[in-house]
Amino acid sequence: MLSRVKAPTARTQVHRLPERGVYDRETIDAILDEALICHVAFVDGGGAPRCLPTIHARVGDTLYVHGSTAARAWKALRGGAEVCLVATIVDGLVLARSAFHHSMNYRSVVVYGTAREVTDPEELHQVARAIASHVAPGREDEVRMPTDAEYRQTLMLALPLDEASAKVRTGPPKDEHEDLELPIWAGVLPLVTQPAPAIPAPDLMHGLDVPPSVEGYHRPGRE
Repeated sequence: MLSRVKAPTARTQVHRLPERGVYDRETIDAILDEALICHVAFVDGGGAPRCLPTIHARVGDTLYVHGSTAARAWKALRGGAEVCLVATIVDGLVLARSAFHHSMNYRSVVVYGTAREVTDPEELHQVARAIASHVAPGREDEVRMPTDAEYRQTLMLALPLDEASAKVRTGPPKDEHEDLELPIWAGVLPLVTQPAPAIPAPDLMHGLDVPPSVEGYHRPGRE
């Protein structure tokens, strides 16, 4: 059974539109599992702010991200830096009668914590499988896992989900009462991640079928 996040902290408490704040782990986990990418923000050793997009994967109570060991920005995180990670899913464009009340329906998660470099070989293998699965569920059973040389080129970081919160907006536009009679269309334009037909690699071996992870592709929660 997964643990629940702690009560909102000063950093995770939603102050702007607090009714959109969500703090239960079921919601937080579902958003992290569905979102394809996240952004990791931190301050490097020289005091400069950094924000890096990357692929993440959740394994139980830990969120993993990865980058290149050759990238200077990622190297700054190896020593246990404090980070802020954000993952966002846009579910729709909220089109109001007024420009001011235009918005988006979205689900987002913010995680704060101290990054830990993953060095244990067994954990590295688990993370590699989890990231492959996050990108395309089932892909982890179809591909070759990294070699030792490839692991040495990859920086894997672990972030506990002890301090996290979600923010969610749903529903139609919220126009001012006096604007409701304006002859302007208003509503929601839903947006979903929908794969197009797969394009095989030009050097693909002849006779290979499209694998299940591609043919039946879907994001978690969108079966």
